[in-house]
Amino acid sequence: MTIAYDEALRKRIGAHLAGHERRAVTDPTKRHAAVAVVLVDSELGEDRVDPAPVDEWIGGRPMPEPGLDGRMVDVSGGAAFLLCRRTSRLSSHAAQWALPGGRLDPGENAIEAALRELDEEVGVSLPDSAVLGLLDDYPTRSGYVITPVVIWGGGRLDLRPSPDEVVAAYRVGLHQLQREDSRGSSRSRRARARWCRFRWATI
Repeated sequence: MTIAYDEALRKRIGAHLAGHERRAVTDPTKRHAAVAVVLVDSELGEDRVDPAPVDEWIGGRPMPEPGLDGRMVDVSGGAAFLLCRRTSRLSSHAAQWALPGGRLDPGENAIEAALRELDEEVGVSLPDSAVLGLLDDYPTRSGYVITPVVIWGGGRLDLRPSPDEVVAAYRVGLHQLQREDSRGSSRSRRARARWCRFRWATI
């Protein structure tokens, strides 16, 4: 069953984030980056086909599969988050699935970086007021500390992925995280919460 994208959801998520005692990681040896967890509206079944053609094959750095293979068909519906497939031509994180985001520029904070990367990668420009809050910092083995920034997209967005960075962008329904066969998920008995583990962020 899909989850309604409405004002009640926005208020509930905002309240949960406001009451969450966030874990911040301060490690001067690590670089800081931010990802955007963008919550949007979507229609069930609007992605019957992969919305992008086969990505280019770059010598020594091909996509893991010969193009998009249909795994992201029918993942939309109701409240959703944005997920990108990066191009194979990138010098780092090539062909990976990722939330929009990247390294902080000098003088930036996590919110500014997440909003900037969202605009650069998928062509979505949102104001600071769209930010609902921050999730726990996530240190990676590659030497980064990632700050997930939760953003309310405000409905159905016109996605314009940058061809230099993103081969496809998807609206993944939040109901997909409730599936028993959802890979990388686990249930916390104490909190009765479900967590979806991304490569760079944990929700």
